[in-house]
Amino acid sequence: MLVAAQRLGELVLARRNTRRLMARGAVEIGRGHYPLFVLLHGGWLVALFLTTPADAPASWPLLALFVVFQVLRVWVVASLGPFWTTRIVTLPGVPLVRRGPYRWVRHPNYLVVIGEIAVLPLAFGQVGLAVVFSALNLALLAWRIRLENGALAERPG
Repeated sequence: MLVAAQRLGELVLARRNTRRLMARGAVEIGRGHYPLFVLLHGGWLVALFLTTPADAPASWPLLALFVVFQVLRVWVVASLGPFWTTRIVTLPGVPLVRRGPYRWVRHPNYLVVIGEIAVLPLAFGQVGLAVVFSALNLALLAWRIRLENGALAERPG
């Protein structure tokens, strides 16, 4: 439930940032893929909730790793500040963010999400969920990263 609440909070923040960016002249790229991400993440949470018994033993080391991913997510969001969205939104002419994890990695949030989608189900023994949703996520990310890299290539920095 905490993860679902976190995701909903992120969607609220992303929607606010997207509206503000669009008001400044930003452009959304690749709208068609976005509903698939919403479906994937929602399906992952629902599947995890419905298939994991309430008394399932938890792997504390894996849960600790999941918490590390959450800390990294906060760092990513804070580093992008008003430019963080869940969509591909680019503001022409504005330099790319090169602070925080973006100093070293082009798409740190995607690395965090890859880890989250695999680790949380594994923490409760749900190997099948980890494999299926990780594979689906990787396929969607391959598509999204191509779109995003194309959009960002036109930005300075």
